[in-house]
Amino acid sequence: STLFYLIFLTLLANSSVLWVCDGVKFGQLCSSNPSNSRRTSDRWGQGQYGAGRGTRLHQGLDIKCSDGAAVYAPFDVTLNGKLTVYTDPSKAAINEGINLSGQGLCFKLFYVRPDRTSGTVRKGQRIGTMLPMQSVYPGITSHIHVQMCDKRDPTPYF
Repeated sequence: STLFYLIFLTLLANSSVLWVCDGVKFGQLCSSNPSNSRRTSDRWGQGQYGAGRGTRLHQGLDIKCSDGAAVYAPFDVTLNGKLTVYTDPSKAAINEGINLSGQGLCFKLFYVRPDRTSGTVRKGQRIGTMLPMQSVYPGITSHIHVQMCDKRDPTPYF
């Protein structure tokens, strides 16, 4: 008990406390984007975390993905059910997503039709299909919206 306390104090004094999630990086999310390049700016707005969305802020990070492309598990994940993105019926074509967890993270992928919604999937395995974003937002850079469950910035994981 005393030894543990001394080790803890030493780590704390050296600022060497390592969080479980440190060093986690997302692997390839989309078959059409091997490098996980991000949506920057288009006529519909910007894709970075915190970008303005009228009266609110963008609470995720947009990763480019072509409509109809395969979507992959970025690391070993647990599928925790599907999600509904919008309440607006005019956006029904892209109104799906999936809740995931893995590597100590809880996150959501929007605009993805999941192949299944429960179980576990290994890194790089297909988890779904990118929905037809162009049918709802013509001219947008089609993308997967990555949002942390606690709505913190996902950018450090890319």
